[in-house]
Amino acid sequence: MGLSLSPLAALAQDSKPRRGKRIGIIGLDTSHSIAFTKTFNAPDAGPEYGGYKVVAAYPHGSKDIEESVARIPGYTEEIQKYGVKIVNSIKRLLSDVDVVLLETNDGRLHLDQALQVIKAKKTLFIDKPMTASLSDAIAIFEAAEKANVPVFSSSSLRFMANVQEVMQGKYGKVYGADTYSPATLERTHPDLYWYGIHGVETLFSVMGKGCKSVTRYYTEGVDVVVGVWADNRIGTFRGIRAGKTDFGGNCFAEKGIVSLGPFAGYNPMLVEIAKFFDTGKPPVSPDETLEILAFMDAADESKKREGAPVTLEEMFEKAGASKS
Repeated sequence: MGLSLSPLAALAQDSKPRRGKRIGIIGLDTSHSIAFTKTFNAPDAGPEYGGYKVVAAYPHGSKDIEESVARIPGYTEEIQKYGVKIVNSIKRLLSDVDVVLLETNDGRLHLDQALQVIKAKKTLFIDKPMTASLSDAIAIFEAAEKANVPVFSSSSLRFMANVQEVMQGKYGKVYGADTYSPATLERTHPDLYWYGIHGVETLFSVMGKGCKSVTRYYTEGVDVVVGVWADNRIGTFRGIRAGKTDFGGNCFAEKGIVSLGPFAGYNPMLVEIAKFFDTGKPPVSPDETLEILAFMDAADESKKREGAPVTLEEMFEKAGASKS
C-alpha cells in the first residue's frame, strides 16, 4: 500500500531475527506487551537478550474486563512501531514464531491459549496471573509435561536484585519475611490473583516452598495474609488498596535483615526469559508456582471463613490434585 515505516520499524526490519529467535506475543491488553517489545527489539539490545525479537502479535485479549479491552487498539497501534506484525489468530501467530510470551491480562483465557501453544510445541512464558484458577494452572503444567514443552510463569518482582541475592544464599538461612504490594481487586479473578500476586511471588521467592496454612485478615483498604511454613517459619503479605502503594518487604535471615526492593523494571526478568528460551530450563518450578496459587486460593477461602486458617492441602484437593 506504499506505507512508509517509522524509524523504529525500519530498524526492526533491518535486524530480523534468525529462525529460532522469533517471539510471538498473545495479548495486547497489558502494558507489559509494549515494555517487553521495546527491550527485545531495541536496536542496541545487549547479548543478554539472546538475539530474540518480537515479530508478531495477536491482540486479544479480555472481552469483558473494561480496562483491558480499552487498551487493545492503542497498544496494537504502538507495537507496530517496533516492526511487529499483527495477526488475526493464535494459529497464524504460531506459524510465524518460535517462542511465545502469553501476555493476555485475563487469566481465564490462559488455559485455552496455552494449550494451543503447547500443541504447537512452542516454548512458553505466561505472564501474571498464570491463570484464574489453580485447576487451570495444573492442567497447563500437565499438558506441557506430557508434550515436553517448557513452560514457566512468574511476576517480575522475583527478579529484583536483592531478592535474587537472598535466593542465592548471600544472607544464609531465611527465617521469615514480610512483603507488600498493591492488591487491586478484579471481580472476575480470585482476589490476590489480579495484583496481589506480585507481593505473594516476592514472599515465596525468599521463603521457598513448604507453606502449609494461610490466615487472611481483610478490610476494604488492606489485606494481611499470614502463611505458616512446614518448618514453623512465618511469612506475611500485605496487600495495599488505600494510601500510597509500592512493592517491597523485609526478609529476616541468618546474616541480616534484608530490605526487598526497590522494583527497578522488567529487564532482569526478560534476561531470564531469554535464557529460558535458549535452554528450556525454567527459573521457577511448576511446584512452586502452583503453591503460590494455592496460597492465594487459601487466602480467599480464609476470607470466606472470617479469618479461619485454611490449608494449602485443602486447596489442592479442591482443584483435583494432591500437594506434592
